[in-house]
Amino acid sequence: MNNSRRSFLRKAVLGTAAVSSAPMVLSGSYKQGLLLDPRSYSTAAFAANDQINLALIGTGIQGIYDTTTALQVPGVKLVATCDLYKGRLARAKELWGDGIFLTRDYREILDRKDVDAVIIATPDHWHKRISIEALNAGKAVYCEKPMVQKAEEGHELIAAHQKSGKIMQVGSQGMSSLGNEKAKQLYEDGAIGQIVMLDMYNDRYSSEGAWNYPIPPDASPDTVDFDTFLGSAPKVPYELKRFFRWRNYKDYGTGVAGDLFVHAFSTLNFVISSHGPNRALATGGLRYWDDGRDVPDVSITLYDYPETKTHAAFNASFRVNFIAGSGEDYGFRLVGTEGEMHVGTDQVKLVRSKLGMKPGGYSLISHTEENQKKIVAAYDKKFANERSKDLNIGETLWEAPEGYKGSHYDHFNNFFEGIRGTKEIIEDPTFGLRAAGAALLANESYYKGHPVQWDPEAMKLI
Repeated sequence: MNNSRRSFLRKAVLGTAAVSSAPMVLSGSYKQGLLLDPRSYSTAAFAANDQINLALIGTGIQGIYDTTTALQVPGVKLVATCDLYKGRLARAKELWGDGIFLTRDYREILDRKDVDAVIIATPDHWHKRISIEALNAGKAVYCEKPMVQKAEEGHELIAAHQKSGKIMQVGSQGMSSLGNEKAKQLYEDGAIGQIVMLDMYNDRYSSEGAWNYPIPPDASPDTVDFDTFLGSAPKVPYELKRFFRWRNYKDYGTGVAGDLFVHAFSTLNFVISSHGPNRALATGGLRYWDDGRDVPDVSITLYDYPETKTHAAFNASFRVNFIAGSGEDYGFRLVGTEGEMHVGTDQVKLVRSKLGMKPGGYSLISHTEENQKKIVAAYDKKFANERSKDLNIGETLWEAPEGYKGSHYDHFNNFFEGIRGTKEIIEDPTFGLRAAGAALLANESYYKGHPVQWDPEAMKLI
């Protein structure tokens, strides 16, 4: 860490040369805006027989966003979609034409010889099963986060992935962003010193933000295959809310932990090269959206990260509020001994501060005037060489250049380049389990009512 810190300070001097040459600037603080390095993409043209034929399993909200983005990557063609609601298959035809194959049985897609890769954007309780079957069928897999509904399912999926030899990417799309890459570089250069804390929050203030998605007027037992939707979940009477608002139920989803925490864990583990926390304590409750859901709408979880070769021991706070009267907001802040980073997918803000070591009026008031002068003189002498540190405090904001295609595009581009063998996958199943496992500790602790222990190396509950 000391070597990294020195590396950052050397680079920081280049970025603050104007400040350094201006002796009248009080304390030498700076504020600057810079552009992130632009992303370069392959310009190769692909013939029809070189295209990657893609299929979508789960044509809901995220599935449509995923597929729309995936098709922007050159050399990719959509050939099939699957969903248990007929209205979504009709929507697929509106979006992508009559030429695609439509089915309500995902196994028909896995049987097709013309499908090279699948997007799995189903409810969480189907992720493991369909991913394993797709890998066994020889398909490359892009599985939406969280990779699994329960942490113990992850090892079976990792084994299936390794046995198949096929490409698998977990869909936490911010992972491949310019923001994540810059934050990782800054952290490794020692820009914030040693990490002390991670602060993540997600405030929402809308019915849609609380997962109360609209139920279509044509939904009925004829158009919705509810029994197949239930899958391995407990059998319950037909209920459209459970189908269209499945995130609100722990039988099918993973609550705020699997839907929102997992994004932050993906970024955190990537930036600091960590395998994850070893302890979690969760609290929260159902404070407002008492609409039949059985997952909390307010959740606060505290995590302990152990010391490793890449980071000091630190604490993380994850907070989600679905009834935030303060309005919609999101934050992801890494706090260190010498500064902090606010990390987004297309920007990073670094704030460097100076640790106050000299006493002020608050503590000096209890001393005599004579002793106050002596104390101040002693501290001034001890910290006489502070000018170099003063010149390295301030704020820098890096933003994506104009025309950046976005983190979602980058993640799919990484997936397809992985299939073509030109790039390493950034979020494979092992990484996916470490992110999902850490996030799902919140559910374990919340429902059990006590802290839970996690082995980040073995990826198992203790």
